[in-house]
Formats: sequence, structure tokens, C-alpha cells
Amino acid sequence: MNEAFKKRQSLMVLQLIVGAVVLYMLHSYLLNALLPSREFVIPIWNIYVFHSISVLIVYTIINFRFSNGKTQVFNPFILLMVLKMVFVVVFLLPLFLSDTVDKIGDAVNFFIPYFIFLAFEVYSINRFLTTE
Repeated sequence: MNEAFKKRQSLMVLQLIVGAVVLYMLHSYLLNALLPSREFVIPIWNIYVFHSISVLIVYTIINFRFSNGKTQVFNPFILLMVLKMVFVVVFLLPLFLSDTVDKIGDAVNFFIPYFIFLAFEVYSINRFLTTE
């Protein structure tokens, strides 16, 4: 395996884990402080595991392709984003199919971290594409 690949991958995994844990703790604290009795359809920890795994998979594929000399990563990135959105819909199916009256809170709990993780993913991929 390419040393540059391993270095980029290990740094990103470390940043992802630390960022996800800090964001999860902040998110949990805010929910407990602002909505202590609210029950959500999808637990917060499930959301963070889903986001972390999806970011890790996309980053690993793009990093692997780039490390093997394929500098054209736009098309695979877009394809992976479309596939990721399909998995988002599948992940959110329990929410869509539930009898819960207020689904907006669950959707907000999912999509705010989604966009934060997406920004981190794009930043991380852009960082190694522009420095190499």
C-alpha cells in the first residue's frame, strides 16, 4: 500500500473520530438541555455512526483512487454522493414510515450533522487533492 495513502487515511480517521465524538457530545448535551423529555425515532448515536461510516467510505475510495494515479476523482465523487443519498433515504425510512406527528425534529437531528460531516468530507478530499 502507498505510504501517502496510509498517512492521509490515518490522519483523516483520527480527525473523523475526534470530530464525531465532540460533535456527538455537543449535540447530546444540547438535546438534553433543550428537549429533555423528547423521544426521537432515530437515536442520535445511530445518526453519528451512519455519518462517520459513510464519510469514511467515500474518503477511502477517493483516497485509494488518487493514490493509484487516478487524478480524475470528480465523477467517482459524484457517483458516491448519489449512492450516499440513496442510503440516506433507506436510513430515514423508519422515520418516514413512523406514526410520529412531529418528524421535523428527527429530520433536523439528521441533516444538521449530515451537512457538517459533508463539509468535513469535502474539505478533507480537497485538502489532499490540492497539496499533492
